[in-house]
Amino acid sequence: MKAVLASNNRHKLVEIKAMLEGKFEDVLTLKDMGIDIEIEENGSTFEENAYIKASTIAKMTGLPAIGDDSGICVEALNGEPNIYSARYAGEPCDDAKNNEKLLGKLHKLEETAPANRTAYFQSCVVLCYPDGSYLCGNGRTYGKIIDEYRGDNGFGYDPIFLSDELGKTFGEAVMEEKNTISHRSRALKDLLSKM
Repeated sequence: MKAVLASNNRHKLVEIKAMLEGKFEDVLTLKDMGIDIEIEENGSTFEENAYIKASTIAKMTGLPAIGDDSGICVEALNGEPNIYSARYAGEPCDDAKNNEKLLGKLHKLEETAPANRTAYFQSCVVLCYPDGSYLCGNGRTYGKIIDEYRGDNGFGYDPIFLSDELGKTFGEAVMEEKNTISHRSRALKDLLSKM
């Protein structure tokens, strides 16, 4: 059986396709299916947003669909930006502006006292079937936010997220390293354990 990834993000496609090899005959993209839509993510949690994406595409295609939602949560900012990570600095999505806003908020807090820069990336991956039934996997990876931008790999907050496990930023890590401990790979492993 085939499945469809409810995303146009090529970074996600490579990672998800590699992990689901053998579980599905093929993992197709929205582009492969001739679908060009922007699904409104109006849920209040990562799981709700992942389900909204997956269920929409499963209904449209009649195939199982995989939706994922992920973001970064910073201790000092009471868990922000959380589900708003991609659009933290507003529309359109802009990685550089998001990073600047995050660091700016931390610097503002640090004018009066040291801030807890502990952070984690959270991912939720949902596999939804055309009948509406679904499975869900969750994953986290921990680190801290640094001021210095390090590395040209990855995307989003990767250059300022210093991984506890890797001892380097996600921006410095090659994809194979990041995939061994990333929030998305852990969410996919969690999902696979339920299939």
